[in-house]
Amino acid sequence: MNKLIATLIAGLFATAAFAQTPATTPATPAVAKAEAKETKAVAKADAKETKAEIKAEAKTQKVAAEANKDVAVAKADEKADKADAHAKAAKTKAKAHAKAEKAEAAATPAPVAPAK
Repeated sequence: MNKLIATLIAGLFATAAFAQTPATTPATPAVAKAEAKETKAVAKADAKETKAEIKAEAKTQKVAAEANKDVAVAKADEKADKADAHAKAAKTKAKAHAKAEKAEAAATPAPVAPAK
């Protein structure tokens, strides 16, 4: 058991030491130049992608803001319509009460004076 644990630990140390060896540098200036060019192209592509994402997000936010504005306008119109309907209903009820009072007044006989 002890030999197995010792072997595993030795293997880990060997792997860690091997993994930390420095990377080799490019052999020729042409290779270095090509790698720099590739890195620059990748950075440029990333910048374009980021810019496109930002534009798309801004567009989405603008559409959402317009939709919220439309909803607010629709709610305001709905409130105005409800207020108009309420006012119209109140006016109609007042007219109906006035007609009922007139009809009631016409239906009740005038008081008769007592005979002397």
